[in-house]
Amino acid sequence: MPTIRLNHQLKRVEIDKFEIENEIVFNYFNNLPANERDEKLYRALYIGVLALMEDRISAFLAKTSNELGTELESLKMIFDMKKELFYKTTVKGIMAEEDIAEFLNNYFQEKRLKDKALLTGNIPGIIPRNKTGDIICEVDGQSDLKIAIECKFDKSIKLGNIKTKDLLTLRTYDTAWSQLLEAQANREAKVSMIVFDISLVDNSILKNFENVGFIPGVGFIAIIDSQKGDYSNLAIAYMLARDIAINAKVPELDKELLSMIVNRIIKDINEVLSIKALVEQNIETNKQILKQLEKGLLLMEFNQEYLIRFLKEGTLSKKEMLDFYMGEGVKEKYQLIEKKIISD
Repeated sequence: MPTIRLNHQLKRVEIDKFEIENEIVFNYFNNLPANERDEKLYRALYIGVLALMEDRISAFLAKTSNELGTELESLKMIFDMKKELFYKTTVKGIMAEEDIAEFLNNYFQEKRLKDKALLTGNIPGIIPRNKTGDIICEVDGQSDLKIAIECKFDKSIKLGNIKTKDLLTLRTYDTAWSQLLEAQANREAKVSMIVFDISLVDNSILKNFENVGFIPGVGFIAIIDSQKGDYSNLAIAYMLARDIAINAKVPELDKELLSMIVNRIIKDINEVLSIKALVEQNIETNKQILKQLEKGLLLMEFNQEYLIRFLKEGTLSKKEMLDFYMGEGVKEKYQLIEKKIISD
């Protein structure tokens, strides 16, 4: 009697009294908590089937012996090859978009949602010649209720907070903020998301958002781990974005937009105040310089007066020596000049 039976009516694979004697498999499941073993078994079976469907691996398995060590070594080589391709070429961007769209569509099916994830990275949006917004998700299949997703597996993309943005810089760079706003505008979406990979994300983003982040009035940030196949943060961010897209009402006053504008105004005001502080600091510095110059001039005149007296008389009286030593008269003159400098 075969171990595996196919139930064509229910589209199910049925396994009867299945056992396996394999040290690697045993050690793996032995190290897992009991309540996680069933889920990992299903996942291992699913990943194994996907691997067998891969042409190169299928060809390899057909040509090699059944020795586990040889198979694992070759599988490792293929994995390393794919990893190198992922990190070193622009293919990673296309791969990321396809993987994310596939994950979302599988997730929608699993959750019995009518949502659809569509690849749009090569199609311009409403902004001329602009393709920002790699994936469009139609919520409940409605083309007018969309979530725009931008995939950025790129360490050069910084957070780009509006409070620290310099509007007058000649060169402009893409940031998480700019890409979220651009994707939403370009795809006419209700909400926007940007997806980063944990291995290819700038520290400015990781400092603020380790897993899932929300920037009010701008959009969501999700950090995934594609090499481990962990897209859980993407699912969390999407469901939050979905709730907003479905339930958000248009307020009389858009407080988030107002906050964004006010934040920019505050940033510019702070910049002006910092310049003012520098000017005032320079004024105070210049006043100190003037005081030192006036002090020096007074001392020069005082010393010159006693030098002339000494040269004329050939000596100084004890009283004159005491006055010279004490700087008699100089202090009073300097105080008058100092008051004038300070009051100006």
